[in-house]
Amino acid sequence: MSSKKRKRRDEILDLMQTQKSVSVDELVTTFGVSAQTVRRDINHLCQENLLRRRHGGADLFEKQLNQPYQQRKTTNPQAKEAIAHAAAALIPDDVTVFFSIGTTPAFVAEALRERKRLTVVTNNLNVVMALSSEPTNRIIVPGGEVRLPDLDILGDEVPRFFEGYRAEFGICGVAGVAEDGALLDFHASEVRVREQIRMACETSILVLDHTKFGRVAPVVGGHLGEVDRIIMDRAPDARFAPVLERVGDRLTIVQGGSS
Repeated sequence: MSSKKRKRRDEILDLMQTQKSVSVDELVTTFGVSAQTVRRDINHLCQENLLRRRHGGADLFEKQLNQPYQQRKTTNPQAKEAIAHAAAALIPDDVTVFFSIGTTPAFVAEALRERKRLTVVTNNLNVVMALSSEPTNRIIVPGGEVRLPDLDILGDEVPRFFEGYRAEFGICGVAGVAEDGALLDFHASEVRVREQIRMACETSILVLDHTKFGRVAPVVGGHLGEVDRIIMDRAPDARFAPVLERVGDRLTIVQGGSS
């Protein structure tokens, strides 16, 4: 598949996350391509179980919708706090840290409140609020539209924003992990930002609780084996044992198991 075609299909999925339903005519106007091209895109995404075809357009598969932010924030909070403190223990004062969007990276930011002279580069405004109380910190954010109620900034310009920086540490979450270790998210722009963070930092740290294993999300990008450190609360079910064995000592389990 050409990069242009892949980018257009990713952008269709991003649009669907907001609108939940689109028409062929709308996509023709948005992307400046023929109706035949749009129908091929829709057919492909339907075959991947990402969209559901309807007369004159497509709907988003209901199972592909993310949970509301507040619901995600209050899911497994004790596990996320334990993960966050383990991640924070790796990060000293006087370093630059990337943060992706997501609730678990925000927990890590909360655990870093006592650090000083951090340079924080993030599109996650929950991280900004957690670390802005320390006056010695420097916080850098991209421009753009804030997505509510998540309080994050997404869009094509955000990966380009991260390209302008280098960091000692990169803190990322993820929506789901497939059985083969592929990392899944709900927006193509989330994947692009996460991958840019991973490539531009010295130590990438993926923070996630065990419920993310086997969770379905529509956009694939990156692999568990590419991350420098993985911190989670406990091992998932046995289906994921082979991929976790390949990760080896890069995996830390903070409770309910051993690292």
